[in-house]
Amino acid sequence: MLNKVLILSASAGAGHVRAAQAIERAFANMNAAREVRHVDTLDYTSKMFRRMYSKAYIELANKMPEFLGWLYDFLDKPWKNERRRLALDKLNTRPFVKLLRDDPPDIAICTHFLPAEIISWLKAKERLATRQAIVVTDFDVHAMWLCRRCEHYFVALEETRVHLEELGIPADKITVSGIPIDPVFAEPKDQRAMRIKHGLDPDKTTILVSAGGFGVGPIQHIVTALLRIQQTVQIVAICGRSVELKDRLDRLAAEHGANSRVPLKAVGYTTDMDEYMAASDLMVGKAGGLTASEALAKGLVMVIVNPIPGQEERNSDHLLEEGVAIRCNNVPALAYKIDRLLDDSTRLAMMRANVRRMARPRAAETIVATLLARLEK
Repeated sequence: MLNKVLILSASAGAGHVRAAQAIERAFANMNAAREVRHVDTLDYTSKMFRRMYSKAYIELANKMPEFLGWLYDFLDKPWKNERRRLALDKLNTRPFVKLLRDDPPDIAICTHFLPAEIISWLKAKERLATRQAIVVTDFDVHAMWLCRRCEHYFVALEETRVHLEELGIPADKITVSGIPIDPVFAEPKDQRAMRIKHGLDPDKTTILVSAGGFGVGPIQHIVTALLRIQQTVQIVAICGRSVELKDRLDRLAAEHGANSRVPLKAVGYTTDMDEYMAASDLMVGKAGGLTASEALAKGLVMVIVNPIPGQEERNSDHLLEEGVAIRCNNVPALAYKIDRLLDDSTRLAMMRANVRRMARPRAAETIVATLLARLEK
């Protein structure tokens, strides 16, 4: 058992935080450490830096996605931009450095590259002796995840492991764990029972729409397109914290009619995402690493719509190559693509088998168990 574990995320998008929370819960479920603390690194940075880091990605994704993709590719040069980036980060993370030095943990587990980079620098200067693990939260690995003084990497795919090895990371420092998700997604739940529980028709093919990463306008267009599906299906749209979006979709559902061949149910903020996934057959949404991993864990074939350039496009490439997803770049054709998939039972069965093969619902537990085994050596 470890004495003190520090899990470090950064609230630049929800995925890094959710991955950290999953690891934290796995430590608790396994009773694997005396003290486990999860810290958002951005809480220990300058106010301007925190605003830039937390909002810049969302602003670029919504308003300048092409520039975001260009920037992602431009910065993906292994071992090239470390000093320049580190100089900026050091200026703005002094409270974080103080936190580490005042109360050093036995191990720091980083689900974002910002804390990993700072810890690596402190270790190089012999100002910190904490061991470090890095958990990559996308299917691909970007150059910004690379650190010269990291004891262990956890990645999603065998291809990612090979990539890291080719970049000089020793094989014994890499584990293919999958992306850590809340252990609740590993719990089997009966599809029919979940449909009944949440007021859905237990006998209808169910399409789940996740609004994460979509603006209000785009998600309404997507749902409107789905209402043109010819198959007998029902649609569940998860609106998150957007009251405006829920109101719009409620009005759309009312206009469409409760007895429609394609009924629509809009759901606001919910903590039952695993249950809605268990109730569903397909998920329409973005290709974030955490959301995709949750969908895989619940056995869902994915329909990816207009992935954001950069990591989402790379995630999409992996999901398409593994045969667990289809992609639609033109929303008006969305209903046609889904009808075509649902008409092909052989193809759909093969994709579901691929989903079961690719899913790693217990990634968080794998990470904790691997770290315990390595630290006991």
